Amino acid sequence: MRRPTISPRTYRRITLVAAILLGIIIVTGAAVRLTQSGLGCPRWPNCSTGRLTPRSASDYHAMVEFVNRTFTGILSVAVIVAVLGSIWRVPRRRDLTWLSWGLVAFVVGQIVLGGVVVLLDLAPWAVMWHFLLSTAALAGAIVLYHRAGRPDDAIVGRPVDDTVLTMGRVLVGVATLVLVTGSVVTNTGPHAGDRKAKRFDFTLLSVARLHGITVMVFLTLVVATIWIAYRRGVLPRLQGHLTVLLVAVVVQGAIGYIQYFNGVPPLLVGFHIVGAVVVWSATISFALAGREWPAPAWRQAPTQQSTPVLAAG
Repeated sequence: MRRPTISPRTYRRITLVAAILLGIIIVTGAAVRLTQSGLGCPRWPNCSTGRLTPRSASDYHAMVEFVNRTFTGILSVAVIVAVLGSIWRVPRRRDLTWLSWGLVAFVVGQIVLGGVVVLLDLAPWAVMWHFLLSTAALAGAIVLYHRAGRPDDAIVGRPVDDTVLTMGRVLVGVATLVLVTGSVVTNTGPHAGDRKAKRFDFTLLSVARLHGITVMVFLTLVVATIWIAYRRGVLPRLQGHLTVLLVAVVVQGAIGYIQYFNGVPPLLVGFHIVGAVVVWSATISFALAGREWPAPAWRQAPTQQSTPVLAAG
């Protein structure tokens, strides 16, 4: 039986879908917590004793948690398709296969840790690591999407600029710190996912200030990176990535301060989670854009071949 084959262009579309779904699952997970539905399904993997689904469609909290679990199943299918696509892709590339299997490991870990979160009645440290593992999985998916767009015969791309390349790595490190401190704030604040869930024994004002400091440091580094890129003459090459990143950070910071001074209403917290996904994605994308790669053959415009003219005589 002949093995199915797919083109590099099709495979890159598959990786884009997987990355988008991994971003969405972070938001749906936040919706579970913000609607106090974290223990809507008190069992795992079943929703309740002896039942995979909620006992009643009118049980709002159980339905919210069940929908999130169902979406996780859809995500799992997308990740499996990414693995199969890496095998069926022509030409096949080992780096894409390993990265796609890495997504499988991330998603399996996320599912298992999600079960631990439920079994531990939403322990704040478990909720925190569940979120951070989801962001790591999203980063892995973005890397896979980026690598799927590289030419098949290229090994190492040329740095756009060594200093800018280093700044990209620094931004990823600081953005990770922003996510960690932000998760500490979330697991200290009022949105625990259930009224009975425990919280971190920190002062909310103190951890919020710490998170705010990391955000300001990150914003300063983004502005510094733009200045360095301009001085090095590579800003036009990276302008799109840096513009998206700068706008996302500014909007995200504004939402953060507005929600804090208005008593962290759930809707604004939800928007803040969406902003975190956008900022994180933009940061990873910019760091990956620090090297120039020749366009792969499937992205190059077809050239018209001239008909040879035979000389008479």
